[in-house]
Amino acid sequence: MAVVEAYAELARRVLAGPARLGRTRLVAVDGPSGAGKSRFAARLADALAGSLGGRPPVVHTDDLLDGWDDQVTFWPRLDEGVLAPLRNGEPGAYRRYSWVRQCFLPRPVPVPVAPVLVVEGVSAARAVVRPELTLAVFVTAPASLRLARAVARDGPEILPELRRWHDGERAHFAVDETATHADLLVDGAPTLPHDADRYYVRLR
Repeated sequence: MAVVEAYAELARRVLAGPARLGRTRLVAVDGPSGAGKSRFAARLADALAGSLGGRPPVVHTDDLLDGWDDQVTFWPRLDEGVLAPLRNGEPGAYRRYSWVRQCFLPRPVPVPVAPVLVVEGVSAARAVVRPELTLAVFVTAPASLRLARAVARDGPEILPELRRWHDGERAHFAVDETATHADLLVDGAPTLPHDADRYYVRLR
């Protein structure tokens, strides 16, 4: 059953939850490419900003990938640069990958110690990090729509890599059982009428 819920209420839920990554409440927004993860993460961060007095940091896992072949193997880079320091109450940092230059940029992106950190991307809510999550979100949408969104965003020339990427996603999610373990299943292509800036549609 689909239910319209407010980002503001979800933000309150996150802030009322326990901090399990040091002093930080870690929110993972997972799901297949083109489902609407980035949009959901941005709107949740906006909703959290009012209570926190500033927008929480948002890390996109796409910025940590060493190209197309690093779909799920990037995790040590995220853990060592960001999660491990935050576990110890220290700020983290990572280098952003340039998909144009096909290399990591030299300037590190700082990740401060904050009450909330949002990590968004494919495999963000994987099994290894579940004990440290305050909230695990899985965003879903029909495969045909997700493919169309990705092509509209990045161009048809990515289709061969994108199809291989989708195969990898399906394999990962099947083994990891990510959607089953998520706290919140979100419709990334809702038909229920709602103000998309303030509300989302929950499937479970």
